[in-house]
Amino acid sequence: MNAEQRTIQREIIDALRVQQEIDPAMEVRRSVDFMKAYLRHNQGLTTLVLGISGGQDSTLAGKLTQQAVSELREETENQAYQFIAVRLPYGEQADEADAMAAIDFIQPDRTERVNIKAATDAMVTAVNANGETLSDFNKGNLKARERMIAQFAIAGAHHGVVIGTDHAAEAVTGFYTKFGDGAADITPLWRLDKRQGRELLEYLGAPAALIEKTPTADLEDDRPALPDEVALGVSYPEIDAFLEGKDVSEHAAAVIEDWYHKTEHKRHMPITVYDDFWKN
Repeated sequence: MNAEQRTIQREIIDALRVQQEIDPAMEVRRSVDFMKAYLRHNQGLTTLVLGISGGQDSTLAGKLTQQAVSELREETENQAYQFIAVRLPYGEQADEADAMAAIDFIQPDRTERVNIKAATDAMVTAVNANGETLSDFNKGNLKARERMIAQFAIAGAHHGVVIGTDHAAEAVTGFYTKFGDGAADITPLWRLDKRQGRELLEYLGAPAALIEKTPTADLEDDRPALPDEVALGVSYPEIDAFLEGKDVSEHAAAVIEDWYHKTEHKRHMPITVYDDFWKN
């Protein structure tokens, strides 16, 4: 890495609040207490909702969420507090077994299933009726947005809030769908990189198969289960090392910086006339 890259690296680390090293027990407690405090402060809210895919991020967020509501019920004697885990397949999901293994590990209070295929396909048909043609990539983003529609609908029916799984390694690359899986009320994993998320899962006793599963957004029909690292052009160990202030190759640093700058709009609320970051 050159001097300019190190300066940008430090700016990114500071913006995303990544720690070089973590205490898993402390970070578990930090996330759990954060969710508990959010519900306590916003009286009337009693439910946390999260989509479970079977990947590392939703497995970790789900386990922390269940712990939060379980503690709240015990501390307040209010049995209304609950966690609803939501399965959101598009038709038949190839890694359904992984998703159900995650559910078994999390042990949510309640599990619901919303198959988004009919809604997604209907929207594609409605848009195409205007002479448009949606690419497979565009349709993949539509799937992500349909999944979030379902989660917010369920949360709205139960005085709830939607949990997001955004974390530092995802945030730095903007590797999520804007107003799709990037839309949520609270994000208890924000600040952690991928490696640190695995540390928390190991501390919580998650099955090795879930911890070691290859990360994939799995949104494209033409490229099912495409690994994140292939789509990004950089590995998660390289991203984690970069976020932890370690030295990476100039190529890896350049790829990460490029993703960070071109996806800045995703880390920003809708742009107003007073914003100027997009001019840089």
